[in-house]
Amino acid sequence: MTSTTLSTPRSYDIIGFGDEVPGVLALVSAAREYRRRTGKNPKTLLMFKGNSLDGIGGHLVRGKLAYLDRSSIPIDIRQSLSLPTFGDPCAIYQEFLQRAGVSQIALDSSKADAALRFMLSDVGADIISRVEIKSVTKSGAKLAGIHLTRGETYLAKQFIDSTVNAELAQAAGVKKLRGFETFGLPESELPVTLVFETEGLSIQQLKDAELAYLKRLVNPNDSEAQRFLMIAAGSNAKLAEQFRKDLLTSSGHLKTLYVGQDHIDVYSRALSIAYHAFRGKRLYLKDSGAILDQGNIAILPNGKLSWNALLFFTTGSQAEALAKGAAKPTPPMLEEFKFIERWFKSLGATAVKPALELYIRHAGNISDTVEPLSGATMLEGGVSASEALGTFGYHLDVRGGIEGLGLKAREKGITSITFHTPPLFNIGIQHALVRSVPNLAVISPASGFDGYACAAGRIVEFNVGVGQGVGIAAAIALLHNRNLATISNLEVRQVLTQTNQLSRIYGKGQYVEATRLAKFESSLGTPAIA
Repeated sequence: MTSTTLSTPRSYDIIGFGDEVPGVLALVSAAREYRRRTGKNPKTLLMFKGNSLDGIGGHLVRGKLAYLDRSSIPIDIRQSLSLPTFGDPCAIYQEFLQRAGVSQIALDSSKADAALRFMLSDVGADIISRVEIKSVTKSGAKLAGIHLTRGETYLAKQFIDSTVNAELAQAAGVKKLRGFETFGLPESELPVTLVFETEGLSIQQLKDAELAYLKRLVNPNDSEAQRFLMIAAGSNAKLAEQFRKDLLTSSGHLKTLYVGQDHIDVYSRALSIAYHAFRGKRLYLKDSGAILDQGNIAILPNGKLSWNALLFFTTGSQAEALAKGAAKPTPPMLEEFKFIERWFKSLGATAVKPALELYIRHAGNISDTVEPLSGATMLEGGVSASEALGTFGYHLDVRGGIEGLGLKAREKGITSITFHTPPLFNIGIQHALVRSVPNLAVISPASGFDGYACAAGRIVEFNVGVGQGVGIAAAIALLHNRNLATISNLEVRQVLTQTNQLSRIYGKGQYVEATRLAKFESSLGTPAIA
């Protein structure tokens, strides 16, 4: 694996733009399939905006998102098919998790970086970082080369874009819808997170702190704790009462956090309320600009805890700007973090450190893919079982909410905008293949997702499954001089079967909810992005 600095054009077979894990593993998958067929590695290049010295692996590595969202499968299906907890993920993801030492949920960023570097080195990939696109060259409809602002030019036959904002695709002239423009809300966007790690705060200290706050907040005679509730509720007594009730289960027990093998799930707002009282700010994302949400916490070695909890309000335009800015936190975000640091040290942490980059959940979606993927299609079970490449399950989670969606729905006479049934759907690659630039794939939350689909489609485990398939498709396209956009799910599936890599298929159509969601997505004026 080499670093490359050239002023004259250099030619590759495949270029991956962006180093998010699905894109890296797609590049590895492509190279392995090419090598299987020819006995030699293709010429592959990984280029990305971040600094490789800070690690390879996008928001999971430089963004330190250690708490992995895993596939969610109903227990009855797991039992009937004798599936493990997270089902049967695609082969290359299982390999990555094993190389990175993940037991269940928690990913150590340094081990992830090492695993990805090893896999890239094994296929002889070149790596360049800190790149900025100046322009691209096209040959007819196809993408031919990328010109960087620092004067270098890189040519290739196939391209894979794994950036959250489809930056290479945009440079190649592919239209991208901003924010939730598929719902007619271009400036509505999911919040971004600045992940942070605490040191010195033991799990027992955390449990004790939460329990103490829970007991105080549900005690109407604790005047100071009730004042905390009122601050978090923005002086709204009804909301404060709702917050108080939400600290208890339906049977009246305190909602204490859950400690798993390598992770912690926080079920109550107790810590959030306490932090917002400390800040003197309402626990409402748009009003306050930032909230400490209920944390997804990964348990890391040496007493470290990784927190996916600090959310920042973001518009569609801001998400695009943050992505273009290499996901660097803004000065106001770092200013908020100073308060996080002080508060967590008051709980017992000896150090509180922010990630180098933001976790940007979503930054719009490209149009003109071979077959766009909607939330309703996911609930219908995804692609047919006969052409499926794997199966993934995840709830339609729009953490932080979609600003304006409820209002728009009410204008259409729709009272509910929530869909609680998690899709369990079969994976294909057609929503990642670009018709208008037929040698380009976008494997990211910016793929051709329509409506609610990005809620599940933004998750790394799903996108790695897509990436494995796109990588195989890229190898087929290279070897047969075809356009990537012409490769079918079935052709990829045949390779997975031949190489004993095909995951088990267990997608389930949930047609009542799918029909309801299809009506919802269409009635909110979802533009056709086919």
